[in-house]
Amino acid sequence: MSTDRQLLILEDDESFARTLKRSFERRGYEVVVGSSPDDIPDILAVHDIRFSVVDLKLANASGLVAVDMLHKSDPDMLIVVLTGYASIVTAVESIKLGACHYLVKPANTDDIEEAFCRTSGNANVALSPRTTSIKTLEWERIHETLADTGFNISETARRLGMHRRTLARKLEKLRVH
Repeated sequence: MSTDRQLLILEDDESFARTLKRSFERRGYEVVVGSSPDDIPDILAVHDIRFSVVDLKLANASGLVAVDMLHKSDPDMLIVVLTGYASIVTAVESIKLGACHYLVKPANTDDIEEAFCRTSGNANVALSPRTTSIKTLEWERIHETLADTGFNISETARRLGMHRRTLARKLEKLRVH
């Protein structure tokens, strides 16, 4: 198979990773799956990855670490970040670290493949007046702190001055799949 269609899926949800893998293989990609940034060096030693799909919140790691590693290994690699924990902070950091796009789950193969094609910005995107609610500000602050702590729930709760179980309930309640 041509090396220009090699894709890495870095996702700790095995079922979702398997589904994405099959879908991309049907589109002619050679797909490699990993579940942690620790898998990246071994994968890159064997494969010439051109495309990557990285989950933002991996089991015990931040997908931002993976984005940084992948971009440093090949600045031309097209990296799309997928997340069920979207926030402005992590979107900005993903792009700064080298991702070409940031998608909120649920996203399908069409969305991801389209994101690979949209590597430059659109200055004509419509600006809509949007007031920020207290809930949105709280959600963004939680996610900013989560990212700062490497997605450590206990440390995030401590920094936000709330009980760990309260934070866990908020995260479960607001999770996007």
